[in-house]
Amino acid sequence: MSDHAGAVPSRATFRGVFAVPEFRALWFALVLSVAGDRIALVALTLLVYDRSRSPLLAAATYAAGYLPWVVGGLFLADIADRRPRRAVMVACDAARAVLVAAMTLPGVPVGALVALLFAATMFAPPFESARASITPDILSGERYALGTAVIQTTFLAADVAGAACGGLAVALAGVRPALGIDAATFAASALLIRLGTRARPAAAQAAGSPLARAAAGLRLVFGDRALRTLLLFGWLVVFYTVPQGVAAPYAARLGGGPVATGLVLASTSAATMVATPLFSRFVRPRRRLALMGPLATATCAALMLTALRPGLAMSLVVFSASAAFGAYQLAANTAFVAQVPNQRRAQAFGIANMGVIVGQGAGFVAAGAAAQVVTPAAVIAVAGGIGAVAALALTLRWRRVSPPGGRHAAPRRPARAAPRGAKPVPLTGSRQPRRLAGPV
Repeated sequence: MSDHAGAVPSRATFRGVFAVPEFRALWFALVLSVAGDRIALVALTLLVYDRSRSPLLAAATYAAGYLPWVVGGLFLADIADRRPRRAVMVACDAARAVLVAAMTLPGVPVGALVALLFAATMFAPPFESARASITPDILSGERYALGTAVIQTTFLAADVAGAACGGLAVALAGVRPALGIDAATFAASALLIRLGTRARPAAAQAAGSPLARAAAGLRLVFGDRALRTLLLFGWLVVFYTVPQGVAAPYAARLGGGPVATGLVLASTSAATMVATPLFSRFVRPRRRLALMGPLATATCAALMLTALRPGLAMSLVVFSASAAFGAYQLAANTAFVAQVPNQRRAQAFGIANMGVIVGQGAGFVAAGAAAQVVTPAAVIAVAGGIGAVAALALTLRWRRVSPPGGRHAAPRRPARAAPRGAKPVPLTGSRQPRRLAGPV
């Protein structure tokens, strides 16, 4: 059962989702945290470059905003299973507020600034895992699917807005005031979560060393064939986001400049922000799960059209269509939630997010290196082809490993406190409790 009063309607609406006070607080805190992350990363990268005039140090600073996900996803995400999730989120935001505020002190060496950013980002995996894990406790049934669509869309919008506002804040006020704004967003997020959500006990008890728990988490998500398949469906994002990694050289090949590059980047984000809420609102749960494989294949296969060397306008259509098909991630996410026991949910989400973020970073680097040898259009087409083959293989595998009740059955929301050692909840039943693509 959900933790808010009232029965869940048979046909959930976005208005009904935002009618839940805890979700409103969690949603607004997410907006502040994501935007704050982007502002800090952009501002600090500019500060390091301004001080050192070293492209290498600037790149290292930007990388410091992503590398902690490797460690955090494996070793820190399960803190949100072993400690009360609200307390984890508040502590993570408070720690990030202090660390970012320390960056504003005059005379801090460049190395210390990078270290502070790295430390601050280390708190992102447990925060995101706790946020993703507590959402099914706040929203039940089909409201969870709609709430997940809202979070996915919000994450994209806040990520883009945060990056843009980071540059604008630096231009208008300078780096240190921009970092001060960022610290304030984390403090406000902590306050919202503390006052706007209710306390819940920890889902599991601490057991074993961090290394043993990390190994157990990997066994959980990779040892179960259904979970592993759903996880890999989520990780297909590595292939169909390649256009973002080579947007500038792709646009340049078409004779475009910064505006064309911006259009390429905007086409993917805008299509995702439009398609995901529509997919969640107008496609029923069983149908969403049935479309997961075909849409995953289509989102990658659409990119193969760049081999025909379309112009800018048609390229934007191709990229938008590919991103829109990526709405299948909603089905993969809700099925993933239904498969993972509550006491292991945060750790599973941490591993999933780690794979997405690290995979995308590696994919962008590989795509950029390949674009120096062949055309960016060829790189995108090859990535799309590889992704389409992988998606087709996963679709066939899902048909064999999907739990009893049929592969088109809507997933059932897991029990709030499953006993230790409990098996994953089957994807069956009439009630359905996001995004593996990016922090969930």
